[in-house]
Amino acid sequence: MSMLINVAEEPVHLRAAGTLWLPQFSTLVVADLHLEKGSAYAVGGQLLPPYDTRETLERLATEIRALNPQRLVLLGDSLHDMDAVSRVARDDADAIRQLAQSLELVWISGNHDPDGGAAFGGQSIETLNLGRLKLCHEPKPVQVFGEIAGHLHPCAKLRGSGVTIRRRCFITDGQRLILPAFGSYTGGLNVRDEAFSDLFSSQPDVFLTGRKITRLKFEQLSPDRDHTIKRHRLLQ
Repeated sequence: MSMLINVAEEPVHLRAAGTLWLPQFSTLVVADLHLEKGSAYAVGGQLLPPYDTRETLERLATEIRALNPQRLVLLGDSLHDMDAVSRVARDDADAIRQLAQSLELVWISGNHDPDGGAAFGGQSIETLNLGRLKLCHEPKPVQVFGEIAGHLHPCAKLRGSGVTIRRRCFITDGQRLILPAFGSYTGGLNVRDEAFSDLFSSQPDVFLTGRKITRLKFEQLSPDRDHTIKRHRLLQ
């Protein structure tokens, strides 16, 4: 269910669900929920099943029950846009408010939700320092020792024996860690895209999510033929 590695000499647990567990700080970290992305698309005329927020919150609740954290950190783009607050169904809004009452809820500001989701409770901040770790939304263009970020929605593709696997993943060089997107409707950017090329001081390792965490070397991975299109859609 999880794999223990070190980032900036701090032990961190990569969870198969795509979350990060920091037991020394009793903190669960999740990136890029993009709640109410489905309803945002509906406003634009593209109809998707309107259950992404409920499904995302249910998976998050499963992780919380398993770990019983004292703090939950959402690494930005927790809401797909700032109007999402008004589109969240009542039951889902109540579930988020209950989270804010039952643990310390920290909303890291993202590019989609600069004010975070503090309207539901908790606090909205730009960054959070925990020991040697620096939690933020978007990776800095320069090397930051201990940075834990989201934003790029990393995915990895592996080909072999006539089978192609493409999954969300963690990517790290031991100094910086980028989390996969957790939201049900979030896409992914292939880790071989140029957006990742200047973020690591040495060739990173990749950890696929799924039923278990699988560690892969970067050179084992395949690019997406349409990676430039995926990147364009992701960064909008």
